[in-house]
Amino acid sequence: MNDGGSGSLWWAGLPARATRAPLGQDLSVDVAIVGGGFSGLWAAYYLLAADPSLNVLILEAEHIGFGASGRNGGWVSALYPVGARVLAREHGKLATRDQYAALRDSVDEVGAVAATEGINCGFHKGGTLVVATNRAQATRARAEAQESDYWGTGTAWLDPSAAADRIAVKGLCGATFNANCARIHPFRLALGLADAVEGRGARIHEHTRVAALGQRTVRTEQGSIVRARHIIRATEAWTALLPEHRRTVAPVYSLVVATAPLPQSTWDQIGLADAETFSEHRHVIVYGQRSMDDRIVFGGRGAPYHFGSGIKAGFDSDEKVFTTLRRSLTQLLPATEGVEFTHAWGGPLGIARDWHPAVGYDRSTGAGYAGGYVGDGVALSNLAGRTLADLVTGRDTALTHLPWVQHHSRRWEPEPLRWLGVNAGLQLATLADHEEQLTGRPALLGAALAALTSH
Repeated sequence: MNDGGSGSLWWAGLPARATRAPLGQDLSVDVAIVGGGFSGLWAAYYLLAADPSLNVLILEAEHIGFGASGRNGGWVSALYPVGARVLAREHGKLATRDQYAALRDSVDEVGAVAATEGINCGFHKGGTLVVATNRAQATRARAEAQESDYWGTGTAWLDPSAAADRIAVKGLCGATFNANCARIHPFRLALGLADAVEGRGARIHEHTRVAALGQRTVRTEQGSIVRARHIIRATEAWTALLPEHRRTVAPVYSLVVATAPLPQSTWDQIGLADAETFSEHRHVIVYGQRSMDDRIVFGGRGAPYHFGSGIKAGFDSDEKVFTTLRRSLTQLLPATEGVEFTHAWGGPLGIARDWHPAVGYDRSTGAGYAGGYVGDGVALSNLAGRTLADLVTGRDTALTHLPWVQHHSRRWEPEPLRWLGVNAGLQLATLADHEEQLTGRPALLGAALAALTSH
């Protein structure tokens, strides 16, 4: 069996390298966007839709979709990292419902833009299944479905029989289902969006690393200076590498494996006939999808946080985590026992201190930002792009009044406290899963973990 390790499946056969020239001169523009991932691309797309006369520049340190946009699990979901009750305590019930409704709209908006722009990214809205494999998980799943009835987020409980009609999971105790999720090939979407914004007049420079952000100025490592009326920071996990933002987010790694394309006979055993995305009601997050070429793409947390918010190419691979992911998949879906794994990869995602994603803009300085998606960024980045377009162009809309707008999280603790805290959280989640597997009761550690992760 090939254990896989050839890098991101999404980059295979596509131009996963810089194809646009670096910036080699000083410039003055209307809008400078730092980061060529989903946040930056969506912001450019909607800014140019709102005002086609804008001179928009995107600066990318590597290549389009190099970060989480080209490495994620391919879920376009209405998931939000902050729990509804936590959000409601801060902003009220109606605002919380508005936030979730905007996210559900964003899932459909991604599909609509892909169709309009002719982006072949395999968008298919089959919903998401989150299975329960022990009594503790089933208890938590039922509670989530009941909570959803109140908030209107669309999550329903499926009893074991109904769940088994959709997916063949070992030890299945039931599942939750939410229709507000689609499967995509994320890197194809990023490449298509880059083409779309260039077609509308935006300028993209790759291999152009930003050294510092000033007031209405951007300085690159090559020495070029960009002056702009509006500057949007869309750097997600890589925000931690900017000198003035060392403690804004913690870059935490998520790793992914992919099988070879599976025959229909195997899919007949597995289920997922409507290309539902899938996960499990455990504390250590896992996520999977049936890809547009009939592979299983399966990822999860488990890699350690690296001291000093470190981001290095070598951190993209952790054979111990890859092995755990492959084993977890075959334990979850017995029909995958013995299948070939062809790809394994990873990358960092950005987590704010309160796990709260945010989008904002300061009219007095012209500085905008978006990020801290905690791994739920495919739809959130679309919402961020639409919101930034409204904020920058001065439009007062329903989007500009959502709870996450102008949110500022407190900074992460300095090292070594940050290293100790983030990795302790990962260990806490792992221990909670073990406890629930052994006892069948919700983990005593669960309350501490929920407080840590704003749920």
